[in-house]
Formats: sequence, C-alpha cells, structure tokens
Amino acid sequence: MKDRVIIDTGPLVAFLTQRERHHAWAREQFAQIRPPMVTCEPVLTEACHLVRNLNDGIASLIELTDKGVVEIRFQLADELPAVGRLLKKYCSVPMSLADACLVRMAEQHTTSPVLTLDSQFRIYRKSGRTVIPTIMPH
Repeated sequence: MKDRVIIDTGPLVAFLTQRERHHAWAREQFAQIRPPMVTCEPVLTEACHLVRNLNDGIASLIELTDKGVVEIRFQLADELPAVGRLLKKYCSVPMSLADACLVRMAEQHTTSPVLTLDSQFRIYRKSGRTVIPTIMPH
C-alpha cells in the first residue's frame, strides 16, 4: 500500500460538525489531502457515537467510506498483540483502543502522518522511540 494520511476521530467529527471549533480547519485538510485517508474501525465507532445526534451525522460519516474518502485499512484481530502492548505501555496516559490502532498503523506505514486533534499523539511513539508525524491545528 502506498502510504496515506491516517485519520483520527477528531478531524472526522470536526469535518461533519459545523459548530465544532476545528470545523474550518478540518474542511481545509479534507480539501488538501488526496483520498483515500485510512483509518480503523475503532475510530469510526467513536466518530459514529459523537455524531449520532447530528442531522444525518452517521449517514454522512458512512458516506465518506462509501465514496472512498476514508478507507478502513486495519485488521485488529491480526494486530491484537501489538495493540495490546501499546495499550499496556500507555496505560497511564491513558490510550484508547482507537489511538492504539492508529499508532500501530503509523508503525506499519512509516511515512504516513496522523491527521488528529489529539495532543496525546505528541506523547505516543511508534516502534519504541520514533515520533509519529502528525497534522494538527496550531
């Protein structure tokens, strides 16, 4: 797979939520990044929960995957040992399952940045001590 931008929950929710503080930033990122962005099911689960009360929020999120803007490119069952190690390593942060999957994706796709609003990605490291490249608002 050619490396792609890895997308976290925050930018997905911000893109779909006009009243969200980072809505304009998220729309700008979506306009600049060549699809598909890649993610994991736990990110989509979190995003579905957060947009559930928006008019067409869940449908709009699913549409992003249907149209190929966002693709699921992670199999948790295959990566469970590595994800488990990350959850244990960062238990004091604490790290969510979605974040652990994204860190693992960053390990697999070494040049892919993570599009996120989560400052904890400044703490997380891939492959031990390597900083994860991120795209975040300033």
